[in-house]
Amino acid sequence: MIKKNSNYIRKIFNKVSYKYDFFNNFFSLGLHFLWKRKLISLLKPKNGEVWADLCCGTGDMTLLLNQLITPNGKVFGIDISEELLKIAQKKSQNLENTVIHWKTKNIFDLDTKLMRFDGICMSYGLRNLKNVENGIQKVFLLLKDNGRAGFLDFNHSKENSLSSIFQKLYLRFIVVPISSLFGLKEEYSYIENSIKTFPKGAKLIYLAKKIGFKKVNYITLFGGQMGILILKK
Repeated sequence: MIKKNSNYIRKIFNKVSYKYDFFNNFFSLGLHFLWKRKLISLLKPKNGEVWADLCCGTGDMTLLLNQLITPNGKVFGIDISEELLKIAQKKSQNLENTVIHWKTKNIFDLDTKLMRFDGICMSYGLRNLKNVENGIQKVFLLLKDNGRAGFLDFNHSKENSLSSIFQKLYLRFIVVPISSLFGLKEEYSYIENSIKTFPKGAKLIYLAKKIGFKKVNYITLFGGQMGILILKK
């Protein structure tokens, strides 16, 4: 049974933090930047809005949002990993006109009475939550009326499909062996295990509608390797 308690997840990402950006670039061949930009383009953030990048990691999405909602908006980069946030903060130190606020926090601890957003994004975070449905529910509560949310993550493909087979082979024979050279075998083995318990696209759509989102759409990228869930309250 895969562990998904917050302390375990924090330890994983604190440990991999020093290689996090390097491995994201290396293993995706830099394509993760395109996928993140695709998510942002679908959400259409506007100057003056208030946004949250939940499970923000080293801040790639937060920085993209900052470019679009300045000078009158605000963006909150929120993550449970202190070490990842240190890297994110360094990236933003020399930015002009930054409207970023960094917070080390478990997203389930955010006060929905004090924090409400026009939009929320999350890249490679939903899969790591202890309960995906509760995570989507939390996002719903954090959004203002007519707010929108978007999630980018690995797509849980149909078992034995070409997409699923490629994903497993790539993770087992490229990602894990290379990360093992840096003493991170357990941490990167976690990825495949977490995908196994992550809902497929159709289930994510069902959960979002059940929670109350008015508009729900799910698209896949890169031959079904990645998925984007777009929601409107």
